Amino acid sequence: MGSLGGWEIVIIIGVLVLLFGAKKLPDMARSVGQSARVFKGEMKGMKSDDEARDAGAAPQTPPAALPPTPPAAAPQAENPAPSSTQGRPDSTN
Repeated sequence: MGSLGGWEIVIIIGVLVLLFGAKKLPDMARSVGQSARVFKGEMKGMKSDDEARDAGAAPQTPPAALPPTPPAAAPQAENPAPSSTQGRPDSTN
C-alpha cells in the first residue's frame, strides 16, 4: 500500500484534470513550485540567522553593574491601629 502504481497515478491525474481543467493545472503547478522555492529560501535564511546568533552570543560581556541607590524612606504611621493579635503568638492555620 506504500507506493502508487502506474494506473493509480493516471487516475489521480484524470481526476485533477476533471476538477480543475487542463488550463489551470500548469498555473497551479508553477505557483506550488514558486512557493516551495520561497519556503526553502526562508528556511536557509532562518538557519543562517540562528548560526550567526549562536556564534555571536559567546563573546558577549555582561553589562556593567549599576551604582547602588539609597533606600527610599518608608512612611511611618503616627498612631498604629491596635491589632487583635497583639500579645499572642503568631499562629498560621
